[in-house]
This record gives sequence, C-alpha cells and structure tokens, in this order.
Amino acid sequence: MRMVIFGLTVTSSWGNGHATLWRGLIRALARLGWSVSFFEHDTPYYAGTRDLDHLDGGHLVLYPDWDNIRRVAEATIQQADVVIVTSYCPDAVEASRLAQQACRGLKVFYDLDTPVTLTRIEQGEWPPYFGPEGLRDFDLVLSYTGGPALDALKTVLGAGFVAPLYGHVDPKRHRPAQARADFAGDLSYLGTYAADRQAGVEKLLVQPAARLPDRRFIIGGAQYPQEFPWSDNIFFVRHLPPADHPAFFCSSRLTLNVTREAMAKKGWCPSGRLFEAAACGAAIISDRWPGLDSFFEPGSEILLADTTDDVVAALSLSDRELDALRTRARERVLDEHTSARRAADLDQMLNDALHAPARDQMKEAV
Repeated sequence: MRMVIFGLTVTSSWGNGHATLWRGLIRALARLGWSVSFFEHDTPYYAGTRDLDHLDGGHLVLYPDWDNIRRVAEATIQQADVVIVTSYCPDAVEASRLAQQACRGLKVFYDLDTPVTLTRIEQGEWPPYFGPEGLRDFDLVLSYTGGPALDALKTVLGAGFVAPLYGHVDPKRHRPAQARADFAGDLSYLGTYAADRQAGVEKLLVQPAARLPDRRFIIGGAQYPQEFPWSDNIFFVRHLPPADHPAFFCSSRLTLNVTREAMAKKGWCPSGRLFEAAACGAAIISDRWPGLDSFFEPGSEILLADTTDDVVAALSLSDRELDALRTRARERVLDEHTSARRAADLDQMLNDALHAPARDQMKEAV
C-alpha cells in the first residue's frame, strides 16, 4: 500500500512537535506494510534547524517550490492508494487540488491544528491551507482533536466522514533515561514559547518559582523572548532535539504541561509532549481542559493544576507518591497512546474506507 503525505515538516522539530509525531507514525506504518512518501517544502526556517535527514520507514522529498515538484508530485499521487494533505502545509491548496485530479485512491485531509483552524474561522479569517471549497471533496478528514470539534469540521468546513487521530509516542524513542545534571530541577517545562500559553506558564511555573526560591525550575524550548520573566531559580535550555527529551523529562521531580489557549478551549486535544513525558516515566502536572480524563486519570496518572497553589502543593508530594503517579502514567501510555497503536487505528480506517462499496454512501451514512 502506498501513501503520500504533503505536510509542514518532518525534518525539523524546531518549534514543531508534529515532526516527532510523523516520524513515529511513519515508522509504525512501515511495519504494517505501508510505503510512505513525505513531501516537504524546503523552507529556510526549518532547513537551518534540521534534526533529521533520513526518514526511517519512509521516503523524504524536499523541494524548493511547488512548480519545481508538481510533476513528481502528480506521478507519485497517481500511484498512491492514499494521499494525505495536512494543515499548515505551505502548498496544501495546490496539493489538495492535484490530489482531487490525479488520485485514484483515497483523498484524506489531516488537520493537526483543528482548534486553531476553527478559531481563525470564528474570527473571520480563512486558513490558508484550505481552498474555498473547504473539506467537502475529501473522502476522509482526520483531526488531531476530538470531541465537539469533529462536528464543527462537518458544519463549518463541509467535511463528510471525520475521525480523530490523536497524538502518540514512539516508546523506542521516548523511554526512561539517565538523569542529567544540566537538566536537573524540581519542576520542568518543555515547550516552544507561545503568547497564548504565557499566562499559564507564568501561573504554573514562574509564580511557583517566586514562591519557592530554594527550588530549581527549568524550561526547555525555542523562541523565548528576552522579556520573559526569568528569575535566579529558573534555568533555560535552548531548543532540545528529540533525542534529548527523555533525559530532560527524567531529570526533574515533576514536569509541567501547559496547553495553548485554542486547544484548551476546544478540549480533547492532548499534546504529544504529554505522551512523551509519560512514556519516559515522568510525573506530570497539567493545566485542566475538557476531555483530559479520556487520556489520563486525574489524581492517579496525572496531576491537575488550576492555580499556583496547586503546583506548590504538588511539589511537596513525597517521592513515593510521585513514583506511583509516573508508573501508572507510563503503563497507560504504553497501552493506549503509542505510535504503533495510532498506526493500527489509521490503517484500519484507511482500509475500511478503501474497501467500502461506495465511499459516497459511507459519507451519507455518517
């Protein structure tokens, strides 16, 4: 079975957690017999921060511009069983139209940014990765977000058959690792700077650091501005490649998850970092959002924080209590949230759709 993906990037995880997701999913799909080609526009931003040059389990196609690659893309599409176009792909509209013209198999759109998509439309801004027809011409629409957002993709963008494909982790890449002194801390946070996440980071990390000057706090990520409210006990590690994530998670007593505003508001949109941290055996404390309890059990597998006081209290828990938390979280993620599990789900959905007597009838039945 042949699959073609037109995405943002798989070669650089710089400010882009989706690259890590694609790597794990493509490796898992290859084990299921899929031959995957990933088309990536070779942009200067990602070219300068590339941390992958060979796509394990797939074929990477880097191209300078759409006109340069269109013929190759068309020939590849014509031989594909499935074509997937994603949100934030720089050439998503062109790739979607080419797929509609040339694909004899299944045409799929994967919105990895559904809350952002819907929020932009609510604010009167049409996302650049959709043509005026929205999603109505795709056989299947996948969403990184579940819950009510799935219905919105139908009513707002005209999608027919919609299904969630959540984040995941490759446990061979993210697993317990030796702690490192340069990553050591009482509370860590791994995430790219985002303005709509800043209030949560200040409430759940910066303010606890001010309350607990004898504790060590550590932030790993990219794009943090000079005006970030650093203090003497908050330490910074500039962008971490995926290979360093396990040691980062395993070097602190607790690690923090803060969800972007649009995703927290829509709910049912777990960050890939959640699954990575759990797979590495980290004890996690997270902000609260609808649907979180569908992925981890609060109080047993994950701690929830609404206030600074909640974080301060969590840091006072014993090592024994935190060990129990991290053990149960790791068991849950290995059971339900691995790349292999998501690949199996995707494989089943695609085969069901490919072998349906008539996909139009399938759409009408939904």
